[in-house]
Formats: sequence, structure tokens, C-alpha cells
Amino acid sequence: MTQSKSRRLTSTRRTFIAAGTVVTVLGIPHVLRAQPKPVKVGLIHPVTGFVAYSGQQSRIGAAMAIEDVNKAGGIKSMGGAMLESVLGDSQSKVEVGVSEVEKMNEAGVAAYIGCFQSPVGIAASQAAAKYNTPFIIDVGASDLLVNRGLKNVFRLKPGFGKCADDAIVALGEINKAAGSPAKSAVLVHESGEFGTGTAKLLAGKLPSIGVEAKELIPHDNPTRNMDNIALRIRGIQPDILIMSNYVNEYTLLARTLHQQKVNLVSMFSVLGGGFNYKLVKDLPDVAENMMDYNHWFNPKSSKAQDLKKRVEAAGALFTFEVYLTYNSVMLLADALERAKAADKDKLIEALATSSWSTDIVPYGPTKFVNGQNEGGKAAGLQVQKGDIQVVYPAQFASASAVFPRPKLN
Repeated sequence: MTQSKSRRLTSTRRTFIAAGTVVTVLGIPHVLRAQPKPVKVGLIHPVTGFVAYSGQQSRIGAAMAIEDVNKAGGIKSMGGAMLESVLGDSQSKVEVGVSEVEKMNEAGVAAYIGCFQSPVGIAASQAAAKYNTPFIIDVGASDLLVNRGLKNVFRLKPGFGKCADDAIVALGEINKAAGSPAKSAVLVHESGEFGTGTAKLLAGKLPSIGVEAKELIPHDNPTRNMDNIALRIRGIQPDILIMSNYVNEYTLLARTLHQQKVNLVSMFSVLGGGFNYKLVKDLPDVAENMMDYNHWFNPKSSKAQDLKKRVEAAGALFTFEVYLTYNSVMLLADALERAKAADKDKLIEALATSSWSTDIVPYGPTKFVNGQNEGGKAAGLQVQKGDIQVVYPAQFASASAVFPRPKLN
């Protein structure tokens, strides 16, 4: 065979193959359709540092929500656009959280969700405001997050102001129903924005329910030893200890008081960072009968129970970080659906006018006022017989409160 004939045959074969390809493509029109660009969501959490466990739990919730949205067909009004996570580690540091915002802006994120710690969230959301990018606070409790007039910031859960108000009402009603055995309190709190702000609010409100705030005791983060604080509490002899701190210090203080057999009418925390299933699992004797006023799932919700089983099947615990971040992603997905685009102005408007609701948490329909959801509500919780029960309010309660708690032997 001559070289020229060989080239002709090769050319003919290529033409045939190319023609076949054209026929095949034309025969399947959907192949020609451009797939919609994914919507990038910036997730900023402390997955290293002293609150790494909480940040990792938030990531679990975000990953499950993104999976659920995408499995259900993505954002349908955007042609089925998938959500795509862009992960950032704040390392529990304000400056690193801001740096993650800048990097994610370069990556083209449509919105941010984070940051667990209030100081990091305050700085990161301020940085996001420069780019007019929506920022959904999933866990941060400080009311400064939503009191700065930033139109890009939204928080689905209630902050420490609302939680403190509701916690005082709950504690007052529980105490009164038991014959008012609690008449004094000591407040122990971490020295940052979250703990200091919460403790000051509570101390000012305790007299309204007949409880005297005898002392406020701050501590640094991290704190490795609580012996001196426990000795101070023993010396003051309050009826109630109220704690507002992050997971490690919360757990350490509870364990120290139990070891020193400091008897109290109640250990009652507000937004206690360590009040979760991990505490119950690791330190069941310490945790028993401890109380907290915090974000919790609705025990009467089948969706919440299904999500809990799914998280536990993956080898994790169903802590509040999981479902708060899960719901934050779902809120964003609903806003994207209504905005019909990842355009930042449209997305901010969709979030601001949101009426999204879920029964996973005991909230009413979403209604944002200056970025704060007025429909969010925390709940009164207590560890009972190795489980966490809702004891307040009555419509969501799964058990009655044990108050005062039995004395330590």
C-alpha cells in the first residue's frame, strides 16, 4: 500500500469516527447542554485550635446539608446548580478567619457560613461586607454580630441576649415550681466576648427571679486547672452555679466540682459549650442532672430524629453545632432557590425576606430583623439517666426537671 493511499484511508477513518461522534451527540441533545456552574459556599470553622471539636462538628452538619441539597437536584431555579463547599480553618484566631474570607473571595464564593466563635465571626463577617457577600452565622452567640448595621450578616439562631432573657424566665419558673430553693448564684465565664457578655446579662437579670448574683468569676482560654475556682465557689456557697464557657473549660470545671463534691441546688449553664452528648458519654456521673439553656433539636420532630440517627451512624455525636450549621446551609439553599441566582444583591434580599422554617429545631418561621431571626428560640435542657432531655418549654418538653438535684455523696 502506498504512503499516499494509507494517509487517505486514515483520513477517511477519522472522518467517519468524527461523523459518528456528531451523530451520537446530536442523537442525545442533553449532552450539549452546559451544566450550571456550582454555587461555592465558604465554610469557616475552627478545625484546629482549642475549640477544634466544635468546628469539626459544624463541618459534619454542613457536609450533610450540602449532600442533601445536591441529592435532591441542587438549586432547581438555577438549572440544578450544585452546592460546592470551600473549606477554611480559622484555627480559633481572628486574623486567620479574616484571611480565609479573603482567600475564599478570590475563589468566588457566593456566601459564607461560620465561624463558631463570636470574635472570629465579627471580624470575618466585617471582611465579607467589603465584597457585599452574604455571611450566615451558624453558632456565634454575641449580639454584636448582628448589631453593627451590616446588611450582609444573618443569624438563624438566637443570640445571647435573647437566650439570657429566656433562660432567666425558665430558671425562675423551674425554681418557683420547686418551692424556690435557689436564692443565690455564682457565675463562671470565659473572658471573651461570648462569656463576659452572657454573664453580665444574666447577673443583671437574676434579681428579677429572686436570685442574688454573689460573684462573677472569669477565666482565660485555655485554662488547664479549675481547682482555685472550685475553692472560691465552695467558699461562697451559692445555691446555683451558672457557667458560660467553651467546651474544654466547661467540662473541666464540671469535673473538678464533682471531684471536690461541691454540692449545689443546680449547675445551670447558658449556652454551655460543653453541654452535649460527648459530656454525657465521657463523664456520665459528672453530667447527671446538669442543666443548660441552649440550642437543641426538637425531640418531637421525625426529621430531627432521622438526622440524629444518620450522624450517629457516621460515628459522630449529634451536638448543636451539627444541626445549627445544617440548618444554616438549608437556609442558604432556600434563599438561592428564591433568588434564582448567586448574585450577591439578590441573595442578600432573598435572605432578608426569608420565611424558611424547619421543625428540626423548635423555631417558628424565620423573620429577619437587622439580620437576626426573630423566630429562633433555645430550650431548657437537663441530663437525666444518661440522656439529654428537653425540660422547658412545656410544648417541646420530653421530661420534667429534676430540681434541686440530689446531693453528691
